[in-house]
Amino acid sequence: MKTILTILFVLFIGLFAQAQDAKVEVKVAVQTENVVLVTPTIETTLNSKETKVARLYMDRNYKVKKALSFYTKANKTKLA
Repeated sequence: MKTILTILFVLFIGLFAQAQDAKVEVKVAVQTENVVLVTPTIETTLNSKETKVARLYMDRNYKVKKALSFYTKANKTKLA
């Protein structure tokens, strides 16, 4: 009895949803705009008072590999 009522309820809801008026499609006006690309100019000024050092590593993960390659006393081989 419960399954019959459930099937009837689902069919009733489905038929009720189909009986509704379909809404008319709303057309949207498309507006196009031109895009102008501007190349950025980079100005650099050298300051003789600042001394910064830039390091160049061959590998991207140099710092990570260096941090993971630590050695402890337990890593040393023991003589028998």
